[in-house]
Amino acid sequence: MQRLISEASLNHFFGVLLMSQILQSLHKTLLAGLVLLIAIVLIAGAVSGSPIQLTPVWWSFFFRWLHITCGVMWIGLLWYFNFVQIPSMPKIPDEQKPAISKVIAPAALFWFRWAALATVVTGLVVAGLQGYLHAALRLQIGFAAIGIGMWLALIMAFNVWFIIWPNQQKALGIVAAAPKAKAAAARLAMLTSRTNTMLSIPYGQKIHPSQFPEKYQSFD
Repeated sequence: MQRLISEASLNHFFGVLLMSQILQSLHKTLLAGLVLLIAIVLIAGAVSGSPIQLTPVWWSFFFRWLHITCGVMWIGLLWYFNFVQIPSMPKIPDEQKPAISKVIAPAALFWFRWAALATVVTGLVVAGLQGYLHAALRLQIGFAAIGIGMWLALIMAFNVWFIIWPNQQKALGIVAAAPKAKAAAARLAMLTSRTNTMLSIPYGQKIHPSQFPEKYQSFD
């Protein structure tokens, strides 16, 4: 009995040690998450009797997963900027602000803008694979709801790449600008980010129904 307890304790120790080594590295954590996803898909396929096949249905699943994952990162960072970083900046002492403006903000903006682009691209791929791309973009009967969601995403991504990012480059000193131009750029970037936050609320309602074709006729 004592031996069994010691072996269980040892296994627990090595299990905790292995997990701590994985979780201390972001890349290893992401790889572990990907391995877990693959395992779940394989198990689900085996249980349901539908193993993975490179059919349009599976490609649709793959790009849908990418679309949702990228969307979570995009909107998550958008809300981080508006709920955490922007309201907190006036409370931070001036000597500590470079930690945000020179390190954290540029890194967050990198993932923010590329997640926006990836969300749009993968969403368009999903719509193409499921056969409703043109109908949704033209807001045809039966596709108006998802079409509105797609247009909201396109508007928000345009704001990210052509308004927020260029002005943030000036505001953060990545691109040289006079003090007045810097302040104006920071304000425009903030207002545009707030606009995207407002649009993200109806957009969030539209991103989910796109995965269920029978549902996106609610406006018709």
